[in-house]
Amino acid sequence: MAQAQTVALITGGNKGIGLETARQLAAKGITVIIGARDKAKGDAAAAELRKAGADAHSVVLDVTDAATHAPAARFVEQQWGRLDVLVNNAGISRGRSHAGGDGDGAPSTVSQQALREIFDTNFFGLIAVTQAFLPLVRKSPAGRIVNLSSILGSMSAHQDPSSPIYGYLMTAYNASKAAVNMFTVQLAHELRETPIKVNAVHPGWVKTDMGGPEAPMDLTDGAKTSVAMATLSADGPTGGYFHMGQTLGW
Repeated sequence: MAQAQTVALITGGNKGIGLETARQLAAKGITVIIGARDKAKGDAAAAELRKAGADAHSVVLDVTDAATHAPAARFVEQQWGRLDVLVNNAGISRGRSHAGGDGDGAPSTVSQQALREIFDTNFFGLIAVTQAFLPLVRKSPAGRIVNLSSILGSMSAHQDPSSPIYGYLMTAYNASKAAVNMFTVQLAHELRETPIKVNAVHPGWVKTDMGGPEAPMDLTDGAKTSVAMATLSADGPTGGYFHMGQTLGW
């Protein structure tokens, strides 16, 4: 069982920002584990990284399926004995069952189904996975937990008429990310006497399946904030909210 190697798990790591985060972490010599709902897609992503020289692995992990959490944690424990970095990257911007319309929108019209589905992945699933892996992160000499949030979770930005997101009413998604921000602050406070650092990141508006082709940022830049928070030094921040080196307002 290797103990010297830094080990990172990225949820939703088989594509998009998650895969690019894994790629950049691997380039730093970090062992990466792709957490994916679909085993074949996770295996394919890990194989792609290995072709480029990465020490990459995959594990079945669906943030909304609690039955996958304990087996994934056991796999990590059996192979490495601890987890140094947990990147809670998996997320959705619309309910999975809404093929013709996601049901998200203004507070007066957002559907209960959209609220439940989006929160189930973005908030409840994120917490469940964190709780499942926290015992392994505690075993790390310098644990790092990175929660993928969004500027759309910033209440101060939504209240600022000069903000580019002012009036962007996607209540379910925005509220789920605001909830992630609160969880980040609370967990960082709980772990303040440990070496573990917990931070929220806004990756930016990135060209992904979620961000769409009109997004101004490419994947390389979209992963940079997650990587920076995953590789913080001992004097780095905890309980913060960041994008590309800048601190965001809650």
